Amino acid sequence: MLSRNIGAIDRSLRLVIGGALVAMVFVGPRTPWGWIGVVPILASVTTWCPLYQLLGIRTCGRTAGPCKR
Repeated sequence: MLSRNIGAIDRSLRLVIGGALVAMVFVGPRTPWGWIGVVPILASVTTWCPLYQLLGIRTCGRTAGPCKR
């Protein structure tokens, strides 16, 4: 099981930025590069970031156990 490593603020920012990037596919420059926004959206939904895992970063607080939702 993957341990959560994304906090509430980080999660919200990822959701907003990811949504803005995906919106670029339909509105604005209409570039397919906007689909890269799916990555931060998925990280936000799952509350787990593989890059954070590799670097040992946790933005969900200083608790010793798994982060709470």
